[in-house]
Amino acid sequence: MILCPQSTEHPRGKHFQRLQVAKMSTSDKERTPQLLFVKALASRGRLEAITQQMGYHPQYLDSFLRMQHYLLHMDGPLPFDCRHYIAIMAAARHRCRYLVNLHVLQFLRVGGDPQWLRGLDCIPPKLRKLSEINKILAHRPWLVGKEHIEKLLKISEQSWSLAELVHAVVLLAHYHALASFAFGCGCEQDMCPEGRGVLKLTVPGSLCFCEVGNGCSQDLLHLNRKRSLDSCVELESLRERIHRLQVESETREEMRLPEREEGLDGEILGPADLSCYVQDPSFGYQDFAQRDENQTQIFRVQDYSWEDHGFSLVNRLYSDIGYLLDEKFRKVDGLQSCAMAKRQGCDHATFKRGIWNYIHCMFGIRYDDYDYAEVNHLLERILKLYIKTVTCSPEKMNPEMFERFWKQFKHSEKVHMNLLILEARLQAELLYALRAITHYMVS
Repeated sequence: MILCPQSTEHPRGKHFQRLQVAKMSTSDKERTPQLLFVKALASRGRLEAITQQMGYHPQYLDSFLRMQHYLLHMDGPLPFDCRHYIAIMAAARHRCRYLVNLHVLQFLRVGGDPQWLRGLDCIPPKLRKLSEINKILAHRPWLVGKEHIEKLLKISEQSWSLAELVHAVVLLAHYHALASFAFGCGCEQDMCPEGRGVLKLTVPGSLCFCEVGNGCSQDLLHLNRKRSLDSCVELESLRERIHRLQVESETREEMRLPEREEGLDGEILGPADLSCYVQDPSFGYQDFAQRDENQTQIFRVQDYSWEDHGFSLVNRLYSDIGYLLDEKFRKVDGLQSCAMAKRQGCDHATFKRGIWNYIHCMFGIRYDDYDYAEVNHLLERILKLYIKTVTCSPEKMNPEMFERFWKQFKHSEKVHMNLLILEARLQAELLYALRAITHYMVS
């Protein structure tokens, strides 16, 4: 369902959070949320809840949409169906049904084999080999070493190339972090009363872009209705294809598709149990302080950083993705958080750095030039609990935690906090994975 932006903010309720329409500059450098929503709709035929939430910060949303579009839809080392299946694998580690359902549909739209949706046992061995690094990156990235990279790149029929592996690692890290954002902003809980993520496809005539250009543009409505009609026709084609394959497979007892449900309004639900996409579901986050110190050392940014090492490596092996990732990191760093910082009695740069370094610290990443005593001074206990839960175990989030988190602040400021969590976690996972690839390449 596409919701019209409203001009006022309100706390997250049982339905999708409606977005505030702010008076913004009309310059090319500062795109309005409405135009970015149209861009997202034209690309995917629907306006996702995550996109709506990020619309509070359009300067960030623009860079996010461009990076994600490049990662999923532009030329790259991996086939399109594999990209969406890797996204499913990554989101399933945190039981994020919202993202899983989203990419189940995208996987089918790009021609993916429905049999793969039965779970990891039904996918090619090469893709299944990603399960181990997916598990480690999602929960304890400090355990990733060159031996994991070597195992994936070992010469065989199912081996990965370096370029393919880098593409896969970026996808995994991106969707682990996006699952944190989805839970942190309530996208997962808002999908339906039972907490199960539901995909709602738009139907002709259901779109409304109020306040776009100070009025409803008939041209936009006509374009979007046509796009929605195309989506519905495409869905019918997919249904027919899935039904045909199901009939063909019924004669083989060992090949049964996972249980799927279809709603009355064209909704598609994924498998009831996401564990079919997960290897070792009991594996989860463990405090870095509880690690085996003989096996894992503190990651010092002075020895391996994004700016000096990670950026150049990822950009060399997967052309241009480094620039797009770096732009996202810079955009989130440039967002203003004056109200939050003012409450703590400091400037916004100091406050944001405290949050960023605290998140990295939870993953064992340390900055030698930072006094970590500042973290306890800058961040209240309830805020630290919220950040740790969203970052490390987002599936444990609940609406009560969201409501208790700084009630006096606007929803847009809470979204800003979750954008910081998203990008800090993404960079932490990338640093560990890229360092392991670097060690493999120089060994």
